[in-house]
Amino acid sequence: MTLIHMKRVLVTGGAGYKGCVLVPKLLNEGYEVVVYDLMLFGSRGLPSHPNLRAIKADIRDADAFREAVTGSDAVIHMACLSNDPSYELDPQLSKTINFDCFEPMVEASKKAGVRRFVYISSSSVYGVSDAPEVTEDHPLVPLTDYSKYKGMCETILLAHGSSEFVPLILRPATVCGYSPRMRFDLTVNILTNHAAKRGTITVFGGAQKRPNIHIDDVADLYVEALKYPDDMVAGKIFNVGYQNDTVARLAEIAKVIVEREFPGKAPIRVDTTATNDNRSYHVSSRKILDELGYRPQRTIEDAVRDLCCAFKAGKFEDSLTNPEYINVATVKASALR
Repeated sequence: MTLIHMKRVLVTGGAGYKGCVLVPKLLNEGYEVVVYDLMLFGSRGLPSHPNLRAIKADIRDADAFREAVTGSDAVIHMACLSNDPSYELDPQLSKTINFDCFEPMVEASKKAGVRRFVYISSSSVYGVSDAPEVTEDHPLVPLTDYSKYKGMCETILLAHGSSEFVPLILRPATVCGYSPRMRFDLTVNILTNHAAKRGTITVFGGAQKRPNIHIDDVADLYVEALKYPDDMVAGKIFNVGYQNDTVARLAEIAKVIVEREFPGKAPIRVDTTATNDNRSYHVSSRKILDELGYRPQRTIEDAVRDLCCAFKAGKFEDSLTNPEYINVATVKASALR
């Protein structure tokens, strides 16, 4: 097996929700980290560290990216307009960010001598499926352009693979839990926020199955993705999920734990209403367990408790109304062109 020592890693989107949990883990492992991010949400979630260099730049700026990636051993690519509502604000603009600049980034990384390129795709590429277990071989039936271009980028990256340039594709489930750059537009986080701050949870639909994974678990995996021998990950695609629950079940988890953590808010009411969001799938993460030995260590319940602890510590300012916690609101208010 070929094991390559990585020293410097460039993380696109490193100042975002997952990035602000991932970057400290990389630094703690001794990596030099270059965060390349447009900083739409600022950079205050990043730590101050001598081995961290934060670059405010656009991934569509080929010259800036080429300069930034020079000297890097690995790239973890997360930067994109990262949910359907944000993407749909301006589909053509979104395509330039999520797809058009992707191959130039891959080519620049190869030319710079990057050894491993970890692409963070999405389990949303599967769309709707009633299969009991959606594996990596399941047909991609994306319901939105956001998901469609995620899948198309995978194909591009795999075509560039070689013995000197190892691509790895991860398809994470919906991420949940606390981050210094918080998002309250993700299912478990939304439900917890509403339970803690409104005392009422509104469930849209409820029967849809949604895979979820704790933010610390997924960040731990991204760190490990730099350590696996080439032979184990080259050209591979892995689902990254843990618990597959219906939205109604997720609401019940949030209700029970918030009532336990904030007894004065009980009873929390759960209201159900109709939805046109039909995404539903049960993701299998058996492959990553069998081939890499990866198993998440934290639960949805842990994510809700972590959020409750953050509420108690006063980490959030106006969590129900502050647009900085909602991607589509921040993108809409930005001068992004």
